[in-house]
Amino acid sequence: MTLNPLLPLLYEPIVQTALREDLGRAGDITADAIVPASQQARLVMRARQPGVVAGLDVARSSFQMVSPAIALRAERPDGSAVEPDEVIAIIDGPARSLLTAERTALNFLCHLSGVATATATLVKAVAGTRAQIVCTRKTTPGLRALEKYAVRAGGGGNHRFGLDDAVLIKDNHIALAGGIRPAIERAKANVGHLVKVELEVDTLAQLEEALSLGVDAVLLDNMTIKQLTQAVEMARGKAITEASGRITAATAPTIAATGVDLISVGWVTHSSAALDIGLDYLA
Repeated sequence: MTLNPLLPLLYEPIVQTALREDLGRAGDITADAIVPASQQARLVMRARQPGVVAGLDVARSSFQMVSPAIALRAERPDGSAVEPDEVIAIIDGPARSLLTAERTALNFLCHLSGVATATATLVKAVAGTRAQIVCTRKTTPGLRALEKYAVRAGGGGNHRFGLDDAVLIKDNHIALAGGIRPAIERAKANVGHLVKVELEVDTLAQLEEALSLGVDAVLLDNMTIKQLTQAVEMARGKAITEASGRITAATAPTIAATGVDLISVGWVTHSSAALDIGLDYLA
């Protein structure tokens, strides 16, 4: 699958917000006081642990918003696996501006690479099965487009981006609607013909009812392996199947072996550890 780059329109406002937060009212008073405005420098980004890179365009934007004279050359582009001490990118430009932007650039790059790395671990765990790892809406507020891009960089796929691009009927919707049938019927009557409808189910009886009503996908939440296996067989040829519920790299292979189409995981975006990446001055 080709990793298409993010449009600058999607990340530049986020980068601007981050830089404004860091620069405050007076700018980088440390670098401005110590480093001459005319001094040039070269920095090198290196991985300090194994992982998958994501977010280089965002890092580049962080530098170039401080100074358009800064150039970042990627040695290991987004989606690349890296080992400790491997060079990810080389950055040249005004030394003062490099120092001013480095923390913002690294904050984005380390976080997004961490998301990509966590995703890649799960993708590797289910290799050889039909299951695709997908993320959820459990993202850092304001960073959803970036984190979902990082999931793609790690080899995963994206679930819905927000509340407006797909219908996902969950237990509270069902309770407030008065049952599965009225919830599905109302959804179908009030959304466009291109909008898919997915229903969360906890039991095989709920699944049977959902399939009889013609949903596009079913979210099989916290089911046992036996239940998942039965659910996949029931839904075959009728609806896309998605497993969810505290799934890890250790449990994913067994879940994938049931034949589910998708495995959705929230922690890759809300709890993945940042990838340790260093930025060092080359004398």
